[in-house]
Amino acid sequence: MSDFLHRFARTFSELNAGNLQRLNELYSEDIRFCDPLHEVRGLSNVRRYFEELYGNVSDLRFDFYGFDQVREGEGYLRWTMSYRHPRLKRGGLIRVEGCSHLLWNAKVHQHRDYFDAGALLYENLPLMGTAIRWLKGRLA
Repeated sequence: MSDFLHRFARTFSELNAGNLQRLNELYSEDIRFCDPLHEVRGLSNVRRYFEELYGNVSDLRFDFYGFDQVREGEGYLRWTMSYRHPRLKRGGLIRVEGCSHLLWNAKVHQHRDYFDAGALLYENLPLMGTAIRWLKGRLA
């Protein structure tokens, strides 16, 4: 069990639009943050990314339930993200399962998120969501 991963998850889950300066506690200046939709480099750019994220959604929450340290300075966090967006799913709650791969020294210098971008976004768009859900059902 990794104390670092638990501390990271606790601090990350406390983030909101009003305390994004706390990203300095988590990430190094040269952070590389990637997810299926974005790649962002540098702490100031990551902060801008999170400002936009929190500015466009409400009720954004991360619930962490898996803490797996692979070796010193490398590990995975499993989580469920819950959020509402006024233009997705009629403002209803959306939940997405995901996993973060972290590399760190004193702070995280590489953060890569893995999740289903369709479940996060595309399946919740008007018209397109219906088509994607139908297609996924046909392929299953």
